[in-house]
Amino acid sequence: MNIRKVANNKKEYIDLLLLADEQESMIDKYLERGEMYVLDDCGAKAECVITKEADGVYELKSIAVLPACQRKGCGRSLIEFLFARYPDCGVMFVGTGDCRSTLSFYKSCGFTESHRIKNFFTDNYDHPMFEDGKQLVDMVYLKRERAASV
Repeated sequence: MNIRKVANNKKEYIDLLLLADEQESMIDKYLERGEMYVLDDCGAKAECVITKEADGVYELKSIAVLPACQRKGCGRSLIEFLFARYPDCGVMFVGTGDCRSTLSFYKSCGFTESHRIKNFFTDNYDHPMFEDGKQLVDMVYLKRERAASV
């Protein structure tokens, strides 16, 4: 597995980006200011975009894995890569819909629930958003704090 930074032509990976966020105008709000990484294993299998929000504070804006490659450690590998790549990251946030399978994935990666933004999906998307058959309304933010070194 090779993880590489994508500095130019990030929209070349729009199909992967749209797996994580199905409205392109929302992707456009963070894509250029974020740093993008692609997990490449004989072709792009997964992507992530991370932004620096403040000193020591990062936000995982997008993470997506091709359906055929899911449940094989690609997403977890990207998250661990980001923590290694950004040693100044004291806390990483990720916002997602209130979907049991997605929340379970992040919790298994060491994230805990931080806060919620009421009506985020209904207020910011031009169509109803669904995941696992459930309409998304609130944005659930999770955080993972770097363990203090001893």
